[in-house]
Amino acid sequence: MDAVRVALLREVLAGTEWLGATRRFAGALRGSVVPYGGGLLLVGTAEYEPWHLAAHLVDEAAWSGTPELSPTLVRHGARASDPAHLAVGLGRLSAARRGETLLVVSPAAPGAGLLERVHDARRAGATVLALEAGDRDLTAMAHESLTVPADTDLDLDTVQHLVSAAAGENAVPVPRGRRRLRDRLSRLADQLTSPPPTRW
Repeated sequence: MDAVRVALLREVLAGTEWLGATRRFAGALRGSVVPYGGGLLLVGTAEYEPWHLAAHLVDEAAWSGTPELSPTLVRHGARASDPAHLAVGLGRLSAARRGETLLVVSPAAPGAGLLERVHDARRAGATVLALEAGDRDLTAMAHESLTVPADTDLDLDTVQHLVSAAAGENAVPVPRGRRRLRDRLSRLADQLTSPPPTRW
């Protein structure tokens, strides 16, 4: 979904809870990866791998100048013979540590095996975010979750587009901390190009 379609979708959804909810979730996502310089792990269920969300986050990372949004896609069926960016298996969740963020996308019950790995990652200090369809166990485990019930007008894929677009927006609040190099360069450029102060 391109930027024009996202803008049209936002117009249609104006006045609903979805714009605020997706922006809040995107802010939590951005706020959990930017201060740590990245470390975003993205995983789905055995039946559903969030390829599109991974691709959109990579695009938003490039367009917004926020490389921290670029995820590592963790796959249930990864094989050693796969290209490097597709060969990251579930064992990576066991290695998750403090400073990393685990984003779980689950359109149905995630299964006990995945929940156990998510629980282990959280115990090790990783931040857990969940885009899910109402699974109580996953919601309870997540630091932040966005539930997309089956009986709503939106589906999980559409919500993922809204979240990825909002995560890349400059308007999403960035947690305080060290300024990015681009922000410092922009401020310096403004100072150098502004006229000298008038003296009376």
